[in-house]
Amino acid sequence: MFCAISGEAPTIPVVSSKSGSLFEKRLIEAYIEEHGTDPVSGEDLNTADLIEVKSSKVVRPRPPTLTSIPALLTSFQDEWDSVMLETHKLRSQLVQVRQELTTALYQNDAAARVIARVTKERDEAREALAQLSVVTGSGSSRGPDEMEVDKDGLPNYVRDRVDETMKQLSASRRKRAIPQGWTDAESVSTFQTLRTLETPFSGASSLDLDTTNELALVGGVNGSSGIYSLAQEDMATILNASDGAIVDVAWAGRNAITASAGGVLRIWDQQGSDSTTIKAHSGGLKALASHPRDDLLASVGEDKSWVVYDLEASKPVIQAYGEDEISTADFHPDGHLFATGTGNSALIYDIRTTAIGADFKLGGTVSSMNFSENGFWLAIALEGGTDVQIWDLRKMTQTKALDIGSRVDTVKWDYTGQYLATGGQAGISVQAYSKSTKSWSEPLRTAVSAVSTAWGDNAASLAAVDSQGVLTWLGIKEG
Repeated sequence: MFCAISGEAPTIPVVSSKSGSLFEKRLIEAYIEEHGTDPVSGEDLNTADLIEVKSSKVVRPRPPTLTSIPALLTSFQDEWDSVMLETHKLRSQLVQVRQELTTALYQNDAAARVIARVTKERDEAREALAQLSVVTGSGSSRGPDEMEVDKDGLPNYVRDRVDETMKQLSASRRKRAIPQGWTDAESVSTFQTLRTLETPFSGASSLDLDTTNELALVGGVNGSSGIYSLAQEDMATILNASDGAIVDVAWAGRNAITASAGGVLRIWDQQGSDSTTIKAHSGGLKALASHPRDDLLASVGEDKSWVVYDLEASKPVIQAYGEDEISTADFHPDGHLFATGTGNSALIYDIRTTAIGADFKLGGTVSSMNFSENGFWLAIALEGGTDVQIWDLRKMTQTKALDIGSRVDTVKWDYTGQYLATGGQAGISVQAYSKSTKSWSEPLRTAVSAVSTAWGDNAASLAAVDSQGVLTWLGIKEG
């Protein structure tokens, strides 16, 4: 009987109860400790499964080859030769593996260089295409002569509009008091869900109310959009287009504006049956920004540029490029400043000259931003963040960080700048600022999910849409 591992007669024989094979006890115990299986059958095996065989101890004779010094020297020489051959084989394999690794690393480095070069060429081609499309009018339903863009700043006739609007709004803002009958914080704290409307816009992305606060414009990532009548609690108009996912919506007077991931901006007529299309970006659109004037609008796109449109002429009038991708944007309430959110900062431009007036370093990608109507504050939320940063344009510094406690996807000031609505998957909250005490409070927190919000008349209501396309109307419940 011989050990199934060593092939020699065992000193202390044991039998495996799993395979019935005979083993040297010390060898099988070492094997079990390392592998935990029977070396013959491969089944799970432990020392309790070993059966010791009682046998008389026999003194094993020495092998005939180890009975003399020359035989021992020959055996040692054979062992040495075997070790040297094995060492040579391992060295050869090591050299081969090193060569293969060197080749793989070279190929990986070459591939990375090719990808970097192709990516750079792609970006350059996109930028060249964007500039070409703007100059030639490619992609617009208007004539190519109407698509010319002034690269040195806004055309004089548009700049005059902006200057006139700024003078009127900034002058009236200094004297403006809180309107009579405006909702106070105590009333805001009593907001409840008044009604909900199911919309077909799966993956809703944006919401905006018209000037009457009676029509809600909703867009979804499934490429559809529509206008809902809040008074009738029903859809008023379906806006049919096949431009890709709707990334943002806005009202310009009585005209609905939709922006798509396909790069198409549509200006819908008041009936919603026809639209004018403009394509000024080389890639998809990311967000829209409504100007205080109904005849101006801005968009930001994947091509790292922002564009201002003359809606009366249905054409872009200026396009400016940045170094970073732009995620969102907003106009100052005076209309002459334009803020863009990027991957690490918020840039504030003078749209008349495209000059950068401020660069707020944030440390994250901006998911939402909104200027306060007082003209001094800019509220900023970062992607995945749970707080809202309040920046003071007078001091060019962050003056407050409001910890909401859950992820914030959207921020929206009311007309007076007293209330800041924040929305996210976990719910909506309203942060209130008291000018007399210069302090913040939270009059409202609700579990209504929201990806976009909008204030109603006198801040007495709040509209919200969630990612499932459910439109919710919050307000003071009568009775």
